This record gives sequence, structure tokens and C-alpha cells, in this order.
Amino acid sequence: MSRLLALLYGAACYAVFLATFLYAIAFVAGIGVPKHVDNGVPIALPVALAIDLALLALFAVQHSGMARPAFKRWWTRFVPAPLERSTFVLASSLALILLFWQWRPLPLLIWNVEGDAARWALYGLSAVGWLLVLASTFLINHFDLFGLRQVWFYSQGRRPAFDAPFVTRAFYRIVRHPIMLGFLIAFWATPTMSLGHLLFALMTTGYILVAVKFLEERDLVAQYGDTYRDYQRRVPMLLPWRRRRALIVETTPAPVSYGKGNQA
Repeated sequence: MSRLLALLYGAACYAVFLATFLYAIAFVAGIGVPKHVDNGVPIALPVALAIDLALLALFAVQHSGMARPAFKRWWTRFVPAPLERSTFVLASSLALILLFWQWRPLPLLIWNVEGDAARWALYGLSAVGWLLVLASTFLINHFDLFGLRQVWFYSQGRRPAFDAPFVTRAFYRIVRHPIMLGFLIAFWATPTMSLGHLLFALMTTGYILVAVKFLEERDLVAQYGDTYRDYQRRVPMLLPWRRRRALIVETTPAPVSYGKGNQA
């Protein structure tokens, strides 16, 4: 019974995530949902800024804090290990739902693109960003990333292997963090940029840069060692056109000090 309940819990957490992800697309685009980044009752600018910044900070602290290995080691003293990832996914989704619900609009217009063709082109570019996010999760392990693999193995009385080799495919050969690149494209590609949308885009961009550079990359180096350091030298973090010069020597034999390098 406990294994069945764990599987149902993981599936429910995933369903909440999926609904939240779909709502996030409409929330950022400002279309198709009753509450989005640009609608609601306007309030005093300082109060709106304080509320919105607090909501963004809450998500950042929750998301980065619960993703750290040290927190996971402590957290799994209370939460069964197979449920740890699903619980993280649920907590992140709830933090986003709170943000969507309590977000205060800042309607001051920063830019507005005229012309249907240009507007649809920007909406299309934003859609490409969201698709990049989703596709990139499947290039690593979508079901592991969102906790389903863990609860499925537990329901079968099996333990998933956690020592899988470091692998890069497709977009991960171009940038190290295509999921985050997809978010950046989705957040900034908009035909109508309000002050509220600008605040959302600026703060999430800052969070992505800090979290990736100083938290996630540090954890990946600790996990994969020289394999990931070599990957850092060869593949840029977020911007695909800023390729590292190390790529020029890929046609020559690698020095012995490179070790095993990336496994593809």
C-alpha cells in the first residue's frame, strides 16, 4: 500500500507541475488566463514592487535551497528518498501558484510593438523558448527530473541507479543549460513589455544567472569533477554564439591531462 501511495503522490505532484507549467506560459504571455502578469487591480507602485519582489524572492529561495545536496541530505531524514524529488516539484509549483495568484500588475508601458506580423513573430519566438525548455528536459531525463522515475522504481520494489555517466545530446552540445536559455527567450520575447513584465524578466534573469553560475555549476563540478570542467571549457553556459576558443582544437588529439572528457 505504501508503494502504491508513493506512486500516486508522485503522479499528483507531476500533474500539479504540468498544470503550473502550462499556466506559466499564459501568465507570461498575458493571454488566455484570468490572472496574468499585466492584469489585476493596480495599487501604489512601492507596495506593488514590494509584493512582487517578495514573491520572486520566495520562489528563488525555495527552488535553489531545496535543490542543494546538503538540504537533500537533511530533508531525506524526514521525507522518504523516493519522494524527495516529487516533494521538491510540488513545493516549487506551489511557490509559483502563489506568485501567479498574488502578483500585482505594474501597467506602465515600456515598449509596444506595432504590426500583426511583428507581434506574432515575437509570440512565436516566445513559444520556441517554451518548447526548448520542455524538449531539453527529455534530452536528460524528464521523468527523473520531475520525480516520476523515482516513485515508479519504488512502487516496483527496485532502486534506480544514480551513477549514470555524464551525457550530452543535441542542445547540450551547444549550451550547457538549454532549459535556462529557453526560459530567458520565453520571458523576454514579448510584443508588449509593461513595467511588471520587465520586473519579472529582469529578476528571473538575475536569478538564473546567479543560480546557474554559483550554485548549479558548483554542484555539477562536485558530482562529475574533471568531466564537467572539460565540458565547461568546451561549451558556453547560456549564449550559443559565444563559443569557447577550446572548440578550435577539437580536430587535434586531446592532451593527456583532459582525462576521459565528455561522454556522449
